[in-house]
Formats: sequence, structure tokens, C-alpha cells
Amino acid sequence: MIASLVRTALQQRLVVVVVAAILLAFGFNAARKLSVDAFPDVTNVQVQIATEAKGRSPEEVERFVTVPLEISMTGLPGLEEMRSLNKPGLSLITLVFTDATDVYFARQLVMERLIEAGARMPEGVVPVLGPVSTGLGEVYQYTLDHPDDGDRQLTEKELTERRIVQDWVVRPLLRSIPGVAEINSQGGYNRQYQVLVNPDRLRHYQLTVRDVYEAVARNNANSGGGVLPQYAEQYLIRGIGLVKSLSDIGAIVLKEVGGTPVFVRDVAEVTFGHEVRQGAVVKNGVTESVGGVVMMLRGGNAKEVVSRIQARVAEINDKGMLPDGLKIVPYYDRSELVDAALWTVTKVLLEGVVLVVVVLFLFLGDVRSSLIVVATLVLTPLITFMAMNHYGISANLMSLGGLAIAIGLMVDGSVVVVENAFERLGHAADRGESKVRIIFDAVQEVATPVIFGVSIIILVFLPLMTLQGMEGKMFAPLAYTIAIALAVSLFLSLTLTPVLSSYLLKGGPGHDTWLIAKIKAPYLKMLHWAVANSRKVVAGGIVLLVATLGMFPFLGTAFIPEMKEGSVVPGINRVPNISLDESIKMEMQAMKLVMEVPGVKSAISGVGRGESPADPQGQNESTPIVSLKPRDEWPAGWTQDDITDAMREKLKVLPGAQVVMAQPISDRVDEMVTGVRSDVAVKVFGDDLDLLKQKADEIARVAAGVAGATDIRVERITGQQYLSVEIDRAAIARHGLNVSDVNDVIEAAIGGKQATEVYEGERRFASVVRLPESFRDNVEKIGNVLVNAPGGVQVALENLANIRIVDGPAQISRELAKRRVVVAINVKDRDLGGFVAELQKTIAAKVELKEGYYLEWGGQFQNLERAMGHLTIIIPVTVGAIFFLLFLLFRSLRLASLIILVLPFASVGGVIGLLITGEYLSVPASVGFIALWGIAVLNGVVLVTYIRHLRAEGLPPAEAVVQGATQRFRPVMMTATVALLALIPFLFATGPGSEVQRPLAIVVIGGLITSTLLTLVVLPTLYKWFDDTPYEA
Repeated sequence: MIASLVRTALQQRLVVVVVAAILLAFGFNAARKLSVDAFPDVTNVQVQIATEAKGRSPEEVERFVTVPLEISMTGLPGLEEMRSLNKPGLSLITLVFTDATDVYFARQLVMERLIEAGARMPEGVVPVLGPVSTGLGEVYQYTLDHPDDGDRQLTEKELTERRIVQDWVVRPLLRSIPGVAEINSQGGYNRQYQVLVNPDRLRHYQLTVRDVYEAVARNNANSGGGVLPQYAEQYLIRGIGLVKSLSDIGAIVLKEVGGTPVFVRDVAEVTFGHEVRQGAVVKNGVTESVGGVVMMLRGGNAKEVVSRIQARVAEINDKGMLPDGLKIVPYYDRSELVDAALWTVTKVLLEGVVLVVVVLFLFLGDVRSSLIVVATLVLTPLITFMAMNHYGISANLMSLGGLAIAIGLMVDGSVVVVENAFERLGHAADRGESKVRIIFDAVQEVATPVIFGVSIIILVFLPLMTLQGMEGKMFAPLAYTIAIALAVSLFLSLTLTPVLSSYLLKGGPGHDTWLIAKIKAPYLKMLHWAVANSRKVVAGGIVLLVATLGMFPFLGTAFIPEMKEGSVVPGINRVPNISLDESIKMEMQAMKLVMEVPGVKSAISGVGRGESPADPQGQNESTPIVSLKPRDEWPAGWTQDDITDAMREKLKVLPGAQVVMAQPISDRVDEMVTGVRSDVAVKVFGDDLDLLKQKADEIARVAAGVAGATDIRVERITGQQYLSVEIDRAAIARHGLNVSDVNDVIEAAIGGKQATEVYEGERRFASVVRLPESFRDNVEKIGNVLVNAPGGVQVALENLANIRIVDGPAQISRELAKRRVVVAINVKDRDLGGFVAELQKTIAAKVELKEGYYLEWGGQFQNLERAMGHLTIIIPVTVGAIFFLLFLLFRSLRLASLIILVLPFASVGGVIGLLITGEYLSVPASVGFIALWGIAVLNGVVLVTYIRHLRAEGLPPAEAVVQGATQRFRPVMMTATVALLALIPFLFATGPGSEVQRPLAIVVIGGLITSTLLTLVVLPTLYKWFDDTPYEA
């Protein structure tokens, strides 16, 4: 079959060239259309249910909202995990489904159950679904600025106006962009029409707050009176009574006293105010601001969506679509990271190609043969792009990294074919055979080992496709791209390469090029010595192997090295009962300090939550996004880590605040995938919040004593103070009151109750009735609020209830329907696996848990454990599969075993490489070992096939070994050097994402050095013991 493929290609040479040219054009087109992102989207399939229950404590939210919802969600098909967070006035439930579940189907299921559960919710509480977005969804964040804002502080009026523009102009404009899921507005003040009722006036006119509330609610409506026919026409009858202004509200009549109407304005001040704020945006530590976060739809193409947003924003700014000359100014834009990450990989790809071409020229000493190989090198990635588009694989660090790794492997087939044809043509000049015939024979000779060798490399990558969870989504694209690229390159090396060789190739001289001759002379000396002293060589090899195995336990384990995104998030967490105003002051101070760090361009911070209910950040928390200047403006020799450390130092002065350094994407992804923003999370499960807190603090103290622990924080579940108004049932009974009468006063008079909405064109604003601040700004005044009892008596609230300040929970977290507290720990300058092992031992020895209380381990460590568990199964299976293929090729157990021996020796270099560079054995490094084995086996196959061919021709073993190694020295050296040099640029790359690829490159480069030495020296030495050619008499 192979022979007929090559024969057909050589018979239809012109057709092959034309098809290649067409594919080239299509490939360039495919490269343009690739879906582009910085990072594969690793977020699991999840649906969030957010419920606002204004004014309720976390315990009430848990009891009345979360628990009934959790009960109705249990047993959903495909549901893997359920976590919830209960904060004052907010419940957020996250449902995680299996990866096979379609997110829209999952939302449909949840929606059906929500309709059922809706009846069990407290009055006015409506659960909603969070946006269809993922951890990578926040692609664009902006503030609304005026060109002459400068560094001045904005007034409350300006912030209110800007918030109106954000909600009613900017949001609808940006939300209509294809690929945008949601815009989360942040900062500023939400305007309200406020009716501030004076209790003394009410008493004078014998009215209650409820009377005012009902009057305002009833006096704001239009009505329709049907149709009035009038001769040949008809009129629509409209009753118009909508409130248009503050004076309209003031003119509402409450009652009549002696023929004189009492208006709202007689008992209340009607004015503009603002809603109780949940959060704010602080800009560069100088002023508050108003902005928004654009969320991308799940599975969107980040580059495309951001470029659409940029185009729309440019149009809005250029055409002056916003009032008062406001402009949209971005402070975080994912496309910068996407471009930087792609440039990292593209640069490496291009450098790799150049190095490969140089190597080919040095080894073959012939420009034409180098050009033939370059043709495969150009066409393979382009055809791969077509396949990636077809299968929906996005171009990101991982998939393009796969291509960069494959560069060295893609040319293997072509190199072996061209090298053999080159040599055959040189020897056949005097035989008078046709050029095409010689090339056909040359290709046929090496076709089988090439096909098997490349198949083995593809096979080695197949198990990576079975990885699950976060690492599966990271490395599957890499495995797919490598497998596709290698399959394409194999096909091209058997069709296009022979055709181009027949057009371009001239026979090479019989002797070696200058470079090969230089390397070959010492190599042959070494080979003769090795064959003569075979026992010493084997003993030396075994010692080396044992020594490396001894070093293996010293390698630390990590999950995936952190990618430097070029933006930093110094998350600041304060005491739970801090007020929003105090929090903003502190954030201003923090951002001023951050702006002093060299290399910082801007620092924009979201304090508290935006308007999206799926954003659970409390007023005591903030997530600043600190954008950095280009690298050349940093202090000499500084890295992103140095800048982060400088920020950490600066922020140490903040009183009572925990500062945790993260980055925009990794921060969101960690939180969405594991529910925790850290490397290690110790989750303590139980029922009693006080006991949970006590145990969590104990664990935090123990963890602080383990080397490598930084950023230790215990979830802040306590420390919120409540003003509790506990109603005395005997007292209300004496006055003939109900609990609801007292609660109405607490809700409306003190909390403020929305009576109606006032429309201004398309915009609408709440109209709220409550007491003026001077009547409710301390505990004593709240105690003096009067409650109207039947019979016209007015009783002070303090006589009907016990009013006191108590401590209570700040938030309650639940997982799988059980309360939990998380101790989050980041690990610095140490491997994750070793750290956790030590921590587990220490905690088991020092922390005792009561019955019914237990620990679980999560965070990045959870991923590491699962990935390593999976790899321990994958790797032996891979080795078994390689062995089986080798057996099929040689039909000999002995030779298959001989080549499998290459694997441990190849790994020696990888382990030493990791030890020297101080990298950990992470998932990328394991992938590196897998790639390395594929290349090592390919070289072994090429050499052993040839030696065996010589033995079959009747040469004695010693001669066959030496002649085979001499003959095959050039192709083995070429494939190894090409694969090695293609990865060298990874070692020196510095852009975002280079951290993830580096361990992989180190392993392959280190391993190739030892495995090539081995293939060329130890394999021939061992061959005589594994030889299975029958002796002929």
C-alpha cells in the first residue's frame, strides 16, 4: 500500500505540486480564521443561581433561601458538585456539571427546578441564573472618564450622572455586541427619588409611615379607557397620572383636615438621593469612578470578541455618543495578553524553523535538500490549522505550543527520506537508472521505519487526550495538534517530499559534509571502544540509571507553572464589619502605595460588588487590577515577581488587612474551578460555625510552621456585628399589635421601602419612603422610633423590643449541602506535592477533630493529585503500546525489548535537566517525558532496522553493528539535533506563557542529549545480545 502511494505520487508529480499549492492557499486562509485565546478555557460546566434577599443575615439567607434551593437541585442529571455562599442579603449557589453536559441544557434543567422552588421562597425574593460565562469571561474592563478629569476627585453628583450613563447608554450599546454575555456595572451612585418622612409632622397630622407609602404607591399610574368612536374616527382613551418630577410626588394628597388637604410635602422632604451602595470603583488611588466589566459568552473567541468591543468603543468615543463629552477608557483588555502570548509562541515557532533550516544545511551540505524539507515544514502547520478549525480547537499557548514542539518532529520523516534519496542519487550516478526510480527505491527502503517511528510518536501523545479536568482541557489541545501535525507531515514525507526530490535533488557526493566528518571521527573511536568493552559500557549505563533514579525523589512536584499575565491582582481583604466608606478610604491609600511601585501603569480597584448578583464580593473585599508598563520600562533586571514582592512590601502597612497576590485570569479560574482562590485549600466540614472557626485557626497556625507557606488566610466567617431588634411578644400583646406591624416599621421607616418607580423617558428610578437620616443614625434614635398601636396610641420601639448589638456570622459557605470553612494557603519557593505531604502529616499529628467533623483537600493541589494519579496509569499503558508496535515492526520480542531500553536512558537526561534548572516535575514536564520517549524510540528504530538489514545480507554481528551505526549516524544525529534545536527558543522565551512551556522543553532537550548518545553508542553495543538473525552455514 505504501509502495503504491509513493508510486502514484511520483507518476502524477505535477498534480501533487498543484494540490500542495492549493492547500498552501487554504492553509493561510485557515490561519486567519483561527479562534484565538491566550489560554485554553479550563472552566468546568457550571450554572450559578444568585438570589438577593435584602436585609437578611447570612443565617437567614441560608435557612430561607439556600437550603430550599439546594434541596430542589439535588439529583439533577450530570450534577457533580454543589457549593454555596451565604452573605448578608445574598445567596450564591454554584452547580458544577460533568464536562459532557451542554451548558444550555444544564441551565434549562436548573430553570425548571427553580420554577418549582420559587413558591417556597420568602416574599419578594426571586432567584436568577448567573451569566453564561466562564473564568476567562472577563475580557474587557473600563471606566467612564472625561478628558479633563485629571487627578481630581469626582463629586457625588458627577458619579451619579456617570452611573446613569453607564446603566442606560453604555450597557445597552455594548451588550448588543455578538459574543458578549453580560456587562457588570460598577461604582458610582444609583439615583433614587426619596420621600423622607418627618415623624413629628406625622404625629401632628395623625398619619403613619404606611399611609405615606401607600399614597405614593397609588398615585403613580396611567390607565386605558378603551376606544371612543367619533363619526368616521376613533380615539384611544388614556388616563394619565404618572409622576414626572419631585414636585408631583410632593403634591400627592394624604388626607383632609377640616377641608384642607394634607400633602406629602407637608409631612416629608421629597428629594433626590441614592440607593444603599454595595460597592465602588477606585481609580489610581485618587478618585472614585464608574465603570463596567464586559463578560464574554462561554466558548467565545476572545480575540474576535475583544476586537468587536474595541471597534464599538472607538465608534462610541469618536461619534461622541455619550453625553457630557464622556469617553470609555479601558484599563484591562484581554487582547493585550492574547497578542503577547501568541507572539511568545509565534516567535518560538519562527526561531525553531530558522534553526532547523540551518541544521539541515550543515548536515546535508546542500541547499536544495534543505528546501525540500522546509516545504513540509511550511505546509504541515498550515494544513494543521485547517484541521484545528474543523475540530474547533482554538489557537492558544497550549495548542500552538504543541506545534512548536512538533516542529522538530514534523521534519523527521522528510529528513530521513531526503537523506536516503540524497545518498542513493550520489551512488547511482554510474548505474544509469532513472532518477524517479532511484528515489522510489530510496523512499521504499526507509518508509516502514519512518511510518512506525512517527506512529509511535503519535501514539505516545494519544493518552494525553484522556486526561480529565483542568489539565485535560490544558493538554488535550496540545496532544491533538501534535497528532494532527505529525499525521500530516508523515503523509507529506511519503508524497510531496519524493516529488520535490525528483524535481530538485541532485546526487550528493559519497563523502560526509565538513560538520559530519568532524563529529563522526571521535564518534567512531568511541563506538569501536564501546563494542570492544561492551561489559564496561553496560555497567556504566546501569550505574548512571540507578544514580538518576536515586535523584528522582528530590524532584518536587507541581501542577502547572503559573503563567505571568502582565497584570497583577493584589486582593485586599479587611475585617467583615468595616463600612463601605472606610473600605474605600483604605483602598485609596492602598492604590496610592501601589502606584509608587516602579513598573506600574495603572491601578483600578473594585471594592465590594457590582450590580451583577453573581458577583459575591463583600464591602470588606477588593480586587484591584494593576496593569504593568512594557518590560523595557521596568527597573533593570526586575521580573513580574519582583514587582509583586514590592507591592506586597508596600501594602504591609495596611492595618488588619490580608493581602493576597494573584492575576486576573488565574484568580478567576481557580475560584470557578475549585471554589477557592489558592494553591492549597484545607476544607473543614461540620455544623457548628464557632467550632469550625476554632479548628480552621488551629490549622492555619500549624500551616504557618511549614516551610514554603505564604498568604495563609482563614475564610472570614465571623466578625460581623448586628443590631438585633428582638420583639417582646408580651409587650406587643399588651398594645394589641402584631409582629408584622413592628416589622413594617423596621423595614419601611428604618430600612426604606420602595413604593413605586418614576419614569424619565426610557430610564426608571426607584421611589423610596423612609425616615430622614437624623432620626435613624444611632441605636438610641432607632429605639425612639414610634409604632402606631390600635386606638391611636404611639409606642416607642424600645418598649416593644429588646434592642442590642450582637456578634454574628459574616458569611456561611456550604459544599455538598454541608457547612465548611476554608483555610487557603499559597506555596512559594517550594514544590506543591512535598508541601502538602508535610502539611498533612503535621495536621494529622497536631489537630484533633470531633466526631462529625472532617477535612478535605482542595485548590490547585486537588488538580495535581488527580493529574498525577491519571499519569501513573497512562505512562505504563503508553510504554506497553510502544512495545506492541515495535513487536509488530520487527516481529521479534528481543529487538522490541532492546529499543524499549532506550526509554529509561532517555529519561536520565530529562531528570538531570529538571534538577539543574530547579524546575519541578509538573504536568508539562510529564508531557515532555512522553514526547521525549517518542523521539528516542524513532531514532532507535531507524538504527536497528538498518543493522538488521545488514545482518540479513549476511554480515557478522560486530561488522553489521559498526557499519550500520556509521551509515545511520547522519539521519539519527539530524533528527535528534533538529528536534532539540526547535525547542531551544523555549528556554530563552520570556513572554506570557513561556513559563508553562519551559519545563517541557527542558525535559526534551536534556533527554535528547543522553538518548542520542545512547542510541549511537549503547544500542549497538547491546545489539549482539539481542540479535535474533539465524546464522547461515
